[in-house]
Amino acid sequence: MSDGTDGGTGEAHTNDGQRFDRLPETPADRGVEGRASREEVLDWWEERFGIDSEVFAEYSFWEKGAGKIWIFNGEATDPSEVEAIGMTFLRTRQEHWKPTGRAASRFGRHATENVIELDPAQAARFAAGEDQDLPEWDGDWGYLIATHEVAGEPVPIGVGLYLYDELRSVVPKGSRADLPVVE
Repeated sequence: MSDGTDGGTGEAHTNDGQRFDRLPETPADRGVEGRASREEVLDWWEERFGIDSEVFAEYSFWEKGAGKIWIFNGEATDPSEVEAIGMTFLRTRQEHWKPTGRAASRFGRHATENVIELDPAQAARFAAGEDQDLPEWDGDWGYLIATHEVAGEPVPIGVGLYLYDELRSVVPKGSRADLPVVE
């Protein structure tokens, strides 16, 4: 398993886009400049979405490439030789961190902040990848977890970007769906 350092001397290594590296526990443990730490990732999810860090207690976090964070339920001894581990979770190393749609779908039910509930027609448009005017949203701008009520419970359906009274669907083309609108 690689943690981005040389094994204890503290000398920093460079990021290798072909290798999984475990995120350091804290920024002070960082061996690769610009790499997020586990602490920073957990703090971001709590600050942005109100998801308590305990939700992620059994998970380990890995970076492959520049800022592509993966989450894995458990530990891995040496994932450096595999193509994927767990699921993509978060994009860092850009101005605004972006959660993946899969992460929102998996962990969004724990969110208490920056969650936008869509009615059936809005949810169908969102899932199809369409942007829509939603001036009624009075929460933060930025990435939101979009939900839709199913059987009386809010169910996360993906990540949207809210700017200037518009909810932009960032559902990847391969994940878009035509949902029937049931009122």
